[in-house]
Amino acid sequence: MAESLLFSLAESFIGKVASRAVEEASLAFGVYDHLLDIKNKASLIKAVLLDAEQKQRKNHLLREWLQQIKCVFNDAEDVIDDFECEALRKHVVNTSGSIGRKVRRYCSSSNPLVYRLKMAHKIKDIKERFIEVAADRLNFGLQINESDNRVVQRREMTHFHVNESNVIGREHDKQQIIDLLLQDDGDKSLSVIPIVGIGGLGKTTLAKCVFNDKSVVDSFPLKMWVCVSDDFELKHLLIKILNSASASNSNQENFDVDQLQSHLRNKLFGQKFLLVLDDVWNKDRAKWEELKDIIQGVAGTEGSKVLVTTRSHNVADVMRTTSPHILKDLSEKDSLSVFVKWAFKDGEAEKYTELVEIGKEIVQKCGGLPLALRTLGSSLFKKVDIKDWEFVRDNEIWNLPQKEDDILPAIKLSYDQLPSYLKSCFACFSLFEKDFVFSNFHVTELWAALGFLPSPKKGQTIDDIVNQLLHDLMSISFLQDFVDFGNNACIFKLHDLVHDLALYVAKDEFQLVKLHNKKIFENVLHLSFIENDLLGQTSVPTRLRTILFPIGANNKAFLYTLVSRCKFLRILQITNSTYVSLPQSIGKLKHLRCLNLEFNKELKSLPNSVCKLQNLHILKLNGCTNLQTLPNGIGNLISLRQLHITTMQSNFPDKEIAKLTSLEFISVSSCDYLESLFEGIQLPNLKMLMVISCGNLKSLPFHAIPNLESLGIDSCNKIKFSLNHEYDISNLKLKLLGLGSLPQLVSFPQWLQGCVTTLQSLELCNCCNLEELPEWLSTLICLKAIEILECPKLVSLPDNLHQLKNLEYLYIEGCDELCRRYHPKVGKDWHKISHIKQVIIKSPELED
Repeated sequence: MAESLLFSLAESFIGKVASRAVEEASLAFGVYDHLLDIKNKASLIKAVLLDAEQKQRKNHLLREWLQQIKCVFNDAEDVIDDFECEALRKHVVNTSGSIGRKVRRYCSSSNPLVYRLKMAHKIKDIKERFIEVAADRLNFGLQINESDNRVVQRREMTHFHVNESNVIGREHDKQQIIDLLLQDDGDKSLSVIPIVGIGGLGKTTLAKCVFNDKSVVDSFPLKMWVCVSDDFELKHLLIKILNSASASNSNQENFDVDQLQSHLRNKLFGQKFLLVLDDVWNKDRAKWEELKDIIQGVAGTEGSKVLVTTRSHNVADVMRTTSPHILKDLSEKDSLSVFVKWAFKDGEAEKYTELVEIGKEIVQKCGGLPLALRTLGSSLFKKVDIKDWEFVRDNEIWNLPQKEDDILPAIKLSYDQLPSYLKSCFACFSLFEKDFVFSNFHVTELWAALGFLPSPKKGQTIDDIVNQLLHDLMSISFLQDFVDFGNNACIFKLHDLVHDLALYVAKDEFQLVKLHNKKIFENVLHLSFIENDLLGQTSVPTRLRTILFPIGANNKAFLYTLVSRCKFLRILQITNSTYVSLPQSIGKLKHLRCLNLEFNKELKSLPNSVCKLQNLHILKLNGCTNLQTLPNGIGNLISLRQLHITTMQSNFPDKEIAKLTSLEFISVSSCDYLESLFEGIQLPNLKMLMVISCGNLKSLPFHAIPNLESLGIDSCNKIKFSLNHEYDISNLKLKLLGLGSLPQLVSFPQWLQGCVTTLQSLELCNCCNLEELPEWLSTLICLKAIEILECPKLVSLPDNLHQLKNLEYLYIEGCDELCRRYHPKVGKDWHKISHIKQVIIKSPELED
């Protein structure tokens, strides 16, 4: 299925061949004419790819041809990328290389004469392969279509908590389950209630509606929600339950099961609780009894309940203590209501009676599944051309044989209508497990490093493009639990059936390696390992573009072999490992765009060869608490856009950092000896700065970062927030501000008033001495989101919050008086914030 990603690959390749850098390099090395021929042949192939994508399902020879094309394009892209690498390396040598270095270069394999001969041979080989596959296109009678005009019509964003107005036809189911939860069972045994239904019926949505219902909230002082999926390993489940009970994600991986059980006993003691186990697949009764015995053994109060969602009747039989609630298809009337709600703006369906009639026929094909109805309805949103609706209704996908675990036709049909570049981006989700929480930062790293993003329009940044793509995916209901923090910052998940789709469309090219699926595909380009034990059990292809190591990786031989053999890596992620050092040969990964080494606490040094990676866009060293110093020559990483640092050195390499003119994001964390930042330099392109746990840092160099948009400061007790008279801080135009664990913060920084027309998101966390928020906070007219956590002295919000027309999200937790006053519907000041779309107030005291 990865052949459906080919058009985007071809378009990206042709764009690179036409770039000025590649053109100049090809002229310099005498291969310009060959490259021009390659571009022309690639354009001929690209012109028929959209038609080939549609016809490949019925033609085995066509699928084989597309597979050949994919290999040629990937190999050609590596060669073109080599030109770009050479251009960057030449720039560094010419601007900062010593005479000795230039002499050594002529005696090495990068000697221009040697390089020219090598590249000429590669280009000629690629050209011949393109000529051959381009000629074969004539064998399939393919239509020419040179541009992909598919677009996604965007709708207003929705939010994390289920909006019950969007849940249609489940009122009776909801009440039945609530009655089961609230009924007195008359004994002390743990009651387990399964909700059973096929994928896409809305089991999780229904459980969320029940979970958030006032009668349930009032009846269960402690409520916990755990996403289980196919991981029913006892230790992992105990950790998830503890984290949910504590409303945190503290690191408990180092505890054994007995210790976790003890923590859970202390947490649950004396409390009547509701535990939701969502999306359970385990059919092993022994595993369930083991977990049940632990939960039941610490249950403190009669009436505690477990609510389970599962697709399997066998799972329900293993776990239940009462008859399961069988979730059925929506009625035809409710199905049409769901479809119309997502296909049209409110009240507009009556204007398009002909479309509604076609919609009724589409609804009949969706089998009463809310996910299918919502997804297909969303894909037709704002489309008023009758041909678009007939295409969906008459598509052959409805006639294909459907097995129990097959991809839902409605979801696949929505995917088929996506623009090609968005399909490539979507496929990346397959590298992660179900229920993974993605952030915009995470997907930006992946998509940009792999070259999947479309070219920016005038004035657009990479973050703008990613934000647009995520909104497109949200608009067709492919994303869920979406929280928008403003300034392009967000988190989200995938529905499990949408995750299944990602695995399906990405297979052969992307692979998530698990214990039950160890065999690595022959043509795979992007690999992600889940378990440390899997490393080294099988060989990996040398043409890998991506490899994500598992947490706790410790196989040194595998690492060194991988780095020496896989020369075409774009992304290398090794986090939370036990490696003390990295191989010197890492400097030869010249195609590398993203090197993620977060939280490698044993890592003491980096080889200086890292600084040869001129193509590197992202370098993550945060959490490497034993890293002595940054490598020498870090200023040579001239393409670097993000730099995340933890180091034991006391002096920041300011002059080297000043050379990084593309740098947009710096985070500095756990640098205990660092006393100053950015002295005597300017970073005019820096947009985001995070400073965390730097105990000796006394001030921030606002004069050096005049165009900053996002600022986060956490656990920096010596930083002063008074006005810096050397630079007018009021000139800052922040869009996002986060302040955390700052006991010196008693009143709000006055300089924030300078952001009155720009600030979109504000987060305050664990500012234990913060006593009030200023009245002028209500003048921040662009503010979208406010989060306030663990600020106990904060007892009120400004009275004029109703003036903030763009404020959509307010989260308050661990502020007892604040929670009491603004508690939804019952707090005395609730009316002052009731206009905000999404208000979440969390307080153990109120729950008790």
